Amino acid sequence: MTAAASTARVAAAVALALCLATTLADEVPFVTTPDAVTLAMLELAAVSARDHVVDLGSGDGRIVITAARRFGARGLGVEIVPELVRTSRERARAAGVADRVEFREQDLFATDLAAATVVTMYLLPEVNLQLRPRLLALAPGTRIVSHDWDLGDWTPDRTITVDVPDKKLGRDKFSRVHLWIVPARVAGRWCGDGASLDIAQRFQRFSATLAVRGSAAPATVFDGRIETATLRSDGIHALTLRLDGETLNLGGAGATVQARAFVRAGGSACP
Repeated sequence: MTAAASTARVAAAVALALCLATTLADEVPFVTTPDAVTLAMLELAAVSARDHVVDLGSGDGRIVITAARRFGARGLGVEIVPELVRTSRERARAAGVADRVEFREQDLFATDLAAATVVTMYLLPEVNLQLRPRLLALAPGTRIVSHDWDLGDWTPDRTITVDVPDKKLGRDKFSRVHLWIVPARVAGRWCGDGASLDIAQRFQRFSATLAVRGSAAPATVFDGRIETATLRSDGIHALTLRLDGETLNLGGAGATVQARAFVRAGGSACP
């Protein structure tokens, strides 16, 4: 191999390495969350001293540190850039909250989210969508807050706009902050005393069919919204269902069937 060919191969290898490094860095780039947005995110999630906040892609640690300093929460920040993790730890010590927060050099996709009561994010849209199944699997009532980017067709429970005159990303001088509250997973067939309940669910919306076995009366069909572990009907059917452990309890003025408690069907049909 000639010296020129060897040099060309080395140059190509270096170029490939730089390209890969740039791709990985660009996957979730670090962009500072403005202080006003940080505060708005935590206020929208109603963070308190009872919460454990997990910030995915925590950057310089400001969200977790503010959650601990302003609201008394505990928290975890995960970040893949070692220098940012070191900066976060130093800032936590300086703020006097190092005993309530932790920062890890860790891939956000490898992070255990089970202990989180609040998850905060400022990630790219495609990363949010990759995370969505894990977020939906969290305990009902867990609050998810995202700066600017949404979760696709899982519509937020609430969105606010925060003015950011010095915003560096994009042309808009404001930020959107989105809040989702993880709904209970209730889809499927449920069985009660002489009655069955079939529920179709799409995120925090549901459609239910309540039927009395052996009755000539038509089934009651109602749609509604899931608020943590409570299902509230829309329209004329004033029905509510509350998930208590493994039991759905039926209530409301429109509940005319004898069955008041339903458990998941063991198979495709109720006994």
